[in-house]
Amino acid sequence: MGDRVAIITGGANGIGKACARRLSEDGCQVVIADIDQESGQALADELGADKGKALFVSCDVSDRLSVNNLLAETRSAFDRLDVLVNNAGIVAKGDILDLSENDFDRVIGVNLRGAFLVAREAAKQMVEQIEEAGERLEDARRRYAIINMSSVNGVVAIPDQLAYCTTKGAIDQMTKSMALALAKHGIRVNAIGPGSINTDVLKSVNDNPAALDKIMSRTPLQRIGDPDEIASVASFLASRDASYITGTVLYADGGRLALNYTVG
Repeated sequence: MGDRVAIITGGANGIGKACARRLSEDGCQVVIADIDQESGQALADELGADKGKALFVSCDVSDRLSVNNLLAETRSAFDRLDVLVNNAGIVAKGDILDLSENDFDRVIGVNLRGAFLVAREAAKQMVEQIEEAGERLEDARRRYAIINMSSVNGVVAIPDQLAYCTTKGAIDQMTKSMALALAKHGIRVNAIGPGSINTDVLKSVNDNPAALDKIMSRTPLQRIGDPDEIASVASFLASRDASYITGTVLYADGGRLALNYTVG
C-alpha cells in the first residue's frame, strides 16, 4: 500500500486510531479526521506528520462544509485519495419510550449522515482520479477501497440503543448500494461489523463483573476484542488481497452472531 493515501474518520481514538496506525504501518499516508484536535494531532505527529506521512484535519462529519474541507486538505497535502475508513460514530442511550428527538438526530447526523457525506465526497474524488489516469478496472480494484464501520448491532439489537442500532442497520444497506454503484469504476465498498471491542465505551465493563459476565455470555470466544484486531480486518479489506470482495459486511465479533443461546 506504499503509494496510497487513506482517510480515517473518528481516527483520533479507539478503533479509528488503531486503523490509522495499521494503515500507516502498511505504508499508507494517513489523514486522521476527528473533532478531538489534541488526540488527533498527537497521533498524526506520532505517525510522521513532520515527514509528510500523516495529517490531522479537524472535521465534524455531520457538517457538509467540514467534510468538503477534509477532502480539500487531503488533496492539498497528498494530491489524491485511495482508501476511506468511514469510522466516526457516537452513541446515545435511550429506547423507543425515552430517547429524545435531539439525541436521535445527533446519532443519525454523525453515524449515518456523516458516513454518507464523507463516502460521497471520497467516491467522487476516487472516480475522478480513475478517469483522469485511465486506470484499468482490475488495477483500480486493487487500489481503491471504502470501508464503512458497522456493528453486530446492525443485525442484533439492544433496547436502549435504538438510535445506534438504527444507524448500523442502515450502514449495512448503504454499503451494499454503494458497492453496486461503484463497481463499474473499480472501487470496492465493504463494511466491518465489530462485536464487543475494548474501547472507551467498554472501559467501565472491566470494573463491573456483572457487566463483563453479560458480554461473555454472548461471546463464544470468551473475551473482548482489541481495536488492533478490527484494524487488521480494515487492512485486509483495503489490500489487493481483497480485490474480489465488495458489498459485504465482515463480522469480527468473537462468534456472537453465530450464537442462538447463551454461553455457560
